[in-house]
Amino acid sequence: MIVHSGTCQIQTQRLVLRKFVQSDAEPMFNNWAGDCENVKYVSWKAHKSLSETQKLVSDWIQGYDNLDYYRWVITLKDSGHVIGEISVIDFSDCDECCEIGYILSKKYWNMGFMTEALNAVIRYLFEKVGFHRVQLRHDVNNPASGRVMQKNGLKYEGTLRHSRKNNQGNYCDTSIYSILKFEFKF
Repeated sequence: MIVHSGTCQIQTQRLVLRKFVQSDAEPMFNNWAGDCENVKYVSWKAHKSLSETQKLVSDWIQGYDNLDYYRWVITLKDSGHVIGEISVIDFSDCDECCEIGYILSKKYWNMGFMTEALNAVIRYLFEKVGFHRVQLRHDVNNPASGRVMQKNGLKYEGTLRHSRKNNQGNYCDTSIYSILKFEFKF
């Protein structure tokens, strides 16, 4: 049974996942949202200005008023640096299923940070919220994202042909992975 609890702070060995605050907009813009290379595999284009990121963060902050809203800024525990974002992008209470999306500053790729953040969020969604299934998708041209999913025990289910448009407006194939609550290693 789903019991929505909203975005609660989560700590891991190296990270703190917490709610966005307005002052996160500038590091978000500088670290990933304003960088074309960093957003190459997502559906939205790089932000052209800090004000665009500030508006988005403001909208996200308003979302925290809802208990079924899950969006974390990823920060380094030792320094507080803002390095990424992870969120529930879709869910079904009826099916007890949700989908996660994430992005990480390229300065922090290949260091295990997203694997660590994803593990913590999956744990939270299973233990605290009560989802039965968590799924994620990635552009097939971004296999590193698939490796993050595999490291967290998600199983490859298949490739969805032309299932999303990238930020250039082109259709792209996406690979879908999932994990069920009983499969997760708590």
